[in-house]
Amino acid sequence: MTDRSLPSLAEVRSVVSRNRIRIVLVALILLSAGVVIDGATGDETSTATEADVPEAPETDNHTVVTESGRAGTITVYSPDGEVEYYNNSRTKYFDADPVEGDPMTIEYTATDTIHSEGPTCSDPPCARNVLERVDLEDEDPEPEVIYERYDYKETAGEWHDSSRINETHVAIADIVADQVFIVNTETEVVEWLWDAQSDYPVEEGGPYPEDWAHINDVEYIDEGEHEGRIMASLRNQDQVVFLDQEEGLVEDWTLGDENDYDVQYEQHNPDYIPESEGGPAIVVADSENGRVQEFQRENGEWNRSWEWQDEQIQWPRDADRLPNGNTLIADSHGNRVMEVNQSGDIVWEVESTLPYAAERLETGAESEGGQSAAELGLESRTEEDESGGGDDDSGGGGFGFNPIEYLGNVLENVLPHRIYNGMLYATPIWMGSTEFAAIGLGLLTGLAWAGMEIRWQLRDVGVRFRVPVYRRGD
Repeated sequence: MTDRSLPSLAEVRSVVSRNRIRIVLVALILLSAGVVIDGATGDETSTATEADVPEAPETDNHTVVTESGRAGTITVYSPDGEVEYYNNSRTKYFDADPVEGDPMTIEYTATDTIHSEGPTCSDPPCARNVLERVDLEDEDPEPEVIYERYDYKETAGEWHDSSRINETHVAIADIVADQVFIVNTETEVVEWLWDAQSDYPVEEGGPYPEDWAHINDVEYIDEGEHEGRIMASLRNQDQVVFLDQEEGLVEDWTLGDENDYDVQYEQHNPDYIPESEGGPAIVVADSENGRVQEFQRENGEWNRSWEWQDEQIQWPRDADRLPNGNTLIADSHGNRVMEVNQSGDIVWEVESTLPYAAERLETGAESEGGQSAAELGLESRTEEDESGGGDDDSGGGGFGFNPIEYLGNVLENVLPHRIYNGMLYATPIWMGSTEFAAIGLGLLTGLAWAGMEIRWQLRDVGVRFRVPVYRRGD
């Protein structure tokens, strides 16, 4: 054996250094994989089948919860917390309300996705939108379709809400056509219609015509100054508007403005509180800002009178003021429905996978009978109030520090709220900021490792890379 066959000290050191780096990279990838596996195999909330639905705490009335995402479902909890009614036959379920005078009969909007081409769908996927009614007191409750329409697209092709005007007429929030319309459900004739394009430029809001206005809520007002008018939510214009059936848009009463995110940011399900209950006021789920808030009409302007959030709330999409002064909230990406009392404490809560709306039966539709925050003297609670402003105590004198969890928190704070919510919407329910950070760390580690191996291989065969910057005299 010649001296040339023996590796040099420099070569030995190079191999040892490379192996050490490889060990570190493997450890990082295994750590990332472990975090993801732990999240995927942990206790996961599921409502995909009736057997999976968690029990709710006891309360005085029935509670309806609808889901519009991962598992399209409608669930009705009895006062003792047991599931009294469950249905997952539709692709998505949206807003639900009790029928006036019959609190155990509910009406709701829902959507079926159509994947096959046919006479009602020339370019799948398409949508079948329905207004359904179900009598919960029937021995075997079966939904009855009150009104339906087939639409040419599925994305941004739903009806998210309806509002009963009388026994024959219903107002519907039509995301497909960016309209609010009133239909006679007996004759199926649309007798009144407001098109958002008549008052708003298509250059603003969302992408036109794919998902421009996204009108996600409608409410017929049956008393007070706005009796006979309709309140609607234009999500992508960040505005709640009032519509007069004779005059159209009542501009002076609009809440919010395009891209004025300090007021509200892509809101859902505003509820009108009339003068008789301390209004005019609007309680609204300020979705992309991660809070529930209320605005009071004072001296011709809307002024914020109350807001609520905690450290967990993430993309709330419904909030109802109950007659007892509490507020019922559907926290979509917080995967929960909860009732918050007048002191801001959670007094009732049930887990749910991407809840869209929550309704407490026997208390009237939505916020009917609920008083305004100003009338109740509610005090706001924000995330800073919830955390108390103190230092984070992870326990163990600092040994409880989780670097990937920390990276996840940084990721959540750095990403725009809408992008982070989009990631949550598109991924499994067990995915959160920690899991996103773990996947990101694993991918970056893998790419770095691949780059190092390529560089090492090139160096071993004599390929060198020099930086094209030289010191004077080189």
